[in-house]
Amino acid sequence: MSQSTARAAEKQDVARKTTFASIAVNSVLMVAQIFVGMFAHSQALIADGIHSLSDLVSDFIVLLANRHSTAAPDDDHNYGHNRYETVASLFLGALLITVGVGMLWRAGERITNLQDIPEVHASALIVAVFVLISKELLFRYMLRAAERVRSALLIANAWHARSDAASSLVVAIGIIGSMAGWRLLDPIAAAIVGFMVARMGWTFGWDALQDLSDRALDQAETEKLRMLLRATPGVRDVHELRTRKMGDLAIVDAHILVDPLISVSEGHYIAELARARLLTNTHILDSLIHVDPENDEINPPPPRMPTRSTVSDAISAVLGAHGLTYSALNLHYLSSGLDIDVTLPADLSDGQLASLELGDFDALKRKLGAREIRFSRTVRNGPGIVITESIAVSRLD
Repeated sequence: MSQSTARAAEKQDVARKTTFASIAVNSVLMVAQIFVGMFAHSQALIADGIHSLSDLVSDFIVLLANRHSTAAPDDDHNYGHNRYETVASLFLGALLITVGVGMLWRAGERITNLQDIPEVHASALIVAVFVLISKELLFRYMLRAAERVRSALLIANAWHARSDAASSLVVAIGIIGSMAGWRLLDPIAAAIVGFMVARMGWTFGWDALQDLSDRALDQAETEKLRMLLRATPGVRDVHELRTRKMGDLAIVDAHILVDPLISVSEGHYIAELARARLLTNTHILDSLIHVDPENDEINPPPPRMPTRSTVSDAISAVLGAHGLTYSALNLHYLSSGLDIDVTLPADLSDGQLASLELGDFDALKRKLGAREIRFSRTVRNGPGIVITESIAVSRLD
């Protein structure tokens, strides 16, 4: 089992356990709050019970999102289904805003009709204190588990439980005030609970909306990724580092600067090393590494340089006029211009080498817009060993 697969399995297991624990607690508390609130004539306690009901709905949303977000990538979702969690957080936020606004509306109606507010029974206070303690313990349990697997949705759900504990504290204070003769405090407490629920919903929804619009990782996390890339052997510098969140994970795009004269295969190998380093961060889902010979943000290559086929045809034409061919051709497209390395066969005679002096390479350089044309010859080709020597051609300059 890969590290990412094991992490996904652990995350799913933690989500299932913590959410079922939350469902069990919220079910018991909701029933107690609503029924005792009706019996004790406490609008604040009933509002808190509706809050617990919304918690139950959000718990089922978390279960559904967790189940779908861990599905493997497919033809329709090449990067997986991690954003299901983000969509669920957005839906959860909208639900909490709706519930909170409803509580505020109901509390406002009660405040405008103070004469109809009955006396609150002491049983409401007992239930409110019990709910406060239960929600605080549930929050600590859920947050500890969510931070272990680094799940934004589970952390949000845990803090939702903490908001429940805070609202229960407000309810308890309102009930105490109402029992002391200030009956206005009970609907005020209900209004405060409604405001807290709506505010929490706005926070969840706004964060989810930002993630759905490809929000980047924060600056500190991005800088850690930059340092990982720079520490890769062969990487000279990093630029155009971009990130975008996918649920709890992120996708990274980066340009790395390497020696401009190395081979394509070496550049690819360095890029794979850099990518592997990024993937050691469990927060990274995938990465695309672009290899640059120079920083093209500062030193872009000149436009309209000749293609390989054009250069090959021109070199072949000049060499062919003297009965020569080349065995290898390397082109270096740099901001300073085009450099051409031509490797000649090992079996050239001295007369053929001397004929290079007759080639009009100045005209060839002007035609191709090349900065340099360098010739070398293979002098020995042993098992797994190729030795070359440079050839000075006076008319190259």
